[in-house]
Amino acid sequence: MSFKGTKYHLESLCCRKKIEDTGVCLRCPGDEIPALLRAIYDVKQINIDNGLKGIYKFADWLPIQRLLRGSASPVTYKSTSLAKHLGLTNLYVTFSGFWPEKGAFMKSGSFKECEAFSVCARMPFDSGKTLVVASAGNTARAFARICSDNEIPVVIVIPEDNIKALWFDSPLRDCVKIIASAKGSDYFDAIFLSNVICQMNGFMAEGGAFNVARRDGMGTTVLSAATTIGSIPEYYFQAVGSGTGAIAAWEANLRLLEDGRFGSTKMKLMLSQNLPFVPMAEAWDNHSRTLPPMTDQEARDMVEIIDAKVLSNRRPPYSLKGGLYDAMCDAGGAFYRVTNEKAKEAAQLFENLEGNDVDIAASVAVASLIEAVEKGDVDKDAIIMLNITGGGGNRLKQSCVPYFKKPDLVFSIEATEAEVHAGVEKMIIDSLTYHI
Repeated sequence: MSFKGTKYHLESLCCRKKIEDTGVCLRCPGDEIPALLRAIYDVKQINIDNGLKGIYKFADWLPIQRLLRGSASPVTYKSTSLAKHLGLTNLYVTFSGFWPEKGAFMKSGSFKECEAFSVCARMPFDSGKTLVVASAGNTARAFARICSDNEIPVVIVIPEDNIKALWFDSPLRDCVKIIASAKGSDYFDAIFLSNVICQMNGFMAEGGAFNVARRDGMGTTVLSAATTIGSIPEYYFQAVGSGTGAIAAWEANLRLLEDGRFGSTKMKLMLSQNLPFVPMAEAWDNHSRTLPPMTDQEARDMVEIIDAKVLSNRRPPYSLKGGLYDAMCDAGGAFYRVTNEKAKEAAQLFENLEGNDVDIAASVAVASLIEAVEKGDVDKDAIIMLNITGGGGNRLKQSCVPYFKKPDLVFSIEATEAEVHAGVEKMIIDSLTYHI
């Protein structure tokens, strides 16, 4: 069907300047302090267009120019078994992943598809550049699948220790290249490496939290919940690594308030991290905009310990204008610190009671909900949204022969910019796999 693109403009959260979007704009050129941009949509009351497939039914509030193949949408349902177990009367699960019985068909098994389908649909049709995406795992899998299916050139940078996350239901097209930072590195090392690649001609940064399409894509989880429930939830539970998903939830909440048809609630952001990697939890508990200091090695050592390695961003968008600190100050909320053991127990409980597997990051969120109920942090009759950001991976693997993508390049942590540039140039030329 014909799609003319969503009407919107960008606004700087620092100077409130109005900016016309190019499809790749990440920052306001006049901002003197770090700040996010926000998409301001012409349509103030969202129309859910079920004639558009998957996530694009929320197109009114997505900054997109086109529609891509293969999109799926988050699904929200009212829990019975888990809710009964916890003594909750209004627990709603928003599920992003693979669960055919619930109508969930995300091939990557993760809500990172919401980001990828939005980001890639925002990009200009003929930019002539290759997208560069840094990831700790789930984002890599989502962007690789979407870019392969839609023939969009992309370079994905991931820590080699997380490479097992790159499984797919079928081989990828050659437009997808995988570059890894060597064993012992973490997500921040992958981000640094991606920034070096973006200095080269012909490459452009995806932008992470600075990309309005990434945030608004993830915000569709809240749109799914509110439009299913008929009102804005009172509590929002999610495990966070960068906190971008929680920022996105807050921004979606603000749009729903402006819409006027879903009540006047600001959801409390009930967030969680995987012990011992809890920098945002420590900062919030100390009422601080500033994250606690950690050395590169301290961060890598903690990442070695945690099971939910996708929750390991040591430079998250927490402190900047419009970031997670501002979101939590405005909406209220709390941080929970979840051990590997508690996350595993929560994953098993969810599967036993609800009937589907969830990934390790989502299990951290489930564990935080259990803790919040035990502590009396939530009213048992409140409307609660549990954001299951990934699940159904085991079912997906059972339904196909998993294809594991090996990196096309692996760079040591000590690799120089010149070595990286030379290696990437050679990879693009001959697509050979080798190590530096």
